[in-house]
Amino acid sequence: MQQSIASNRRAFIQWMGALPLLSYMATQGLCEKALGAAKQSRYDNSYTRIGVKPIINARGPWTYISGSLELPEVKAAKQQAAEYFVNIWELHRAVGKRLAELSGAEAGLVTSGAAGAMAVATAACIAGADPAKIWQLPDSDGLNNEVIMLGGRSLFDSAIRGAGGKLVLVYTPEELEGAITAKTAMVYTAAWGERLEKAFSITKAAKVPMLVDWADRVPPMENFYLPGKMGVDLYTFSGGKGLCGPQCTGLLLGRKDLIEAALANSSPWEGAVCRPMKVGKEEIMGLLAAVEVWTKRGSQGLNLERDKRMSRIAQVVETVPGVTTEAQTAYAGPSLIVKWDEAAFGLTVAECVKKLQDGDPRIEVATRGNPSAVPGAREGDPKAAESPEADRIQIIASTLQPGEELLIARRLREVLREARKAA
Repeated sequence: MQQSIASNRRAFIQWMGALPLLSYMATQGLCEKALGAAKQSRYDNSYTRIGVKPIINARGPWTYISGSLELPEVKAAKQQAAEYFVNIWELHRAVGKRLAELSGAEAGLVTSGAAGAMAVATAACIAGADPAKIWQLPDSDGLNNEVIMLGGRSLFDSAIRGAGGKLVLVYTPEELEGAITAKTAMVYTAAWGERLEKAFSITKAAKVPMLVDWADRVPPMENFYLPGKMGVDLYTFSGGKGLCGPQCTGLLLGRKDLIEAALANSSPWEGAVCRPMKVGKEEIMGLLAAVEVWTKRGSQGLNLERDKRMSRIAQVVETVPGVTTEAQTAYAGPSLIVKWDEAAFGLTVAECVKKLQDGDPRIEVATRGNPSAVPGAREGDPKAAESPEADRIQIIASTLQPGEELLIARRLREVLREARKAA
């Protein structure tokens, strides 16, 4: 009896807290108030005219759902760049010099995504700036071509293999030291914190270059400067994720000699192994503009509004009895975990996700799965054999536009309420 009273009291408090939002969402002009003029463009734009329906992206800046939206300064920089011809070698070096000033690295290079940075870094560490070796790649026979993968294989290691790297897998910093040989060209890792510091001390003593892949680690902008302060040889960030630059770009920063070698192995050099990984003048200037913006404004206070958006969603969906939420910090900032008893509701996470995807508007949320991973990519990976955690829905704040949190809250509440009633 007492438990029932306590439960009803909690439900009443949740309803009272969510009442203003529920009242607002019930108004006839919800979409217009939430999205303004953008509502019409969502249903009539260049995508819908060819049969492609835009989505509300609550999954984060994943490539398969087109990354992030570009900053206004990025769009302006790309448009201005499109109006002139320039020498691409000169442009790369000028932008690289400016990136060095902004980041604290010795040099920088705009690449075709962080995966493109992995490829040109591999080529740089195997062939250097030697024309004969550059022409030989991706055939790396007779060259120091081993790339040690600290932490095991990556879903993106085809970029390393495609440039001539031969993978050597280790899983701990303790294994790293014994794996380094005269054939080691580079060590790759996505580690950070103490694990990274320990690994870097080993590679530094062995005089072997390390590539740190922090594709999705900015913002916060503290991470943008940290590898340079540590003296890491090479490190990469995605341009089309948290930086909100051109979706097809990445940054490679680090030692000047290795950045020069990376450029020697890439576009516009014809015959270089990474020539197909072309980045246009518009994308180069667009990413530079994004970095300029972030280094000026930083990321302090960025998450305040994002926290509010997650709180609004939590208030609304928790009015459905049996639904709980948990605020978390995802790789790109605030996020919200939404859980319920799948058996009691008669609704699995996968079924809920499908209903959100098939609704109007279409909504993408995060789960533990990766829809864009090549099937079979984890075969033979000892980490994949571990017992998977129970699935759940995660809403990522970084890719939400103003007002979209209310559309998500309303639709998710509808799906969960309907399931609970049916059960």
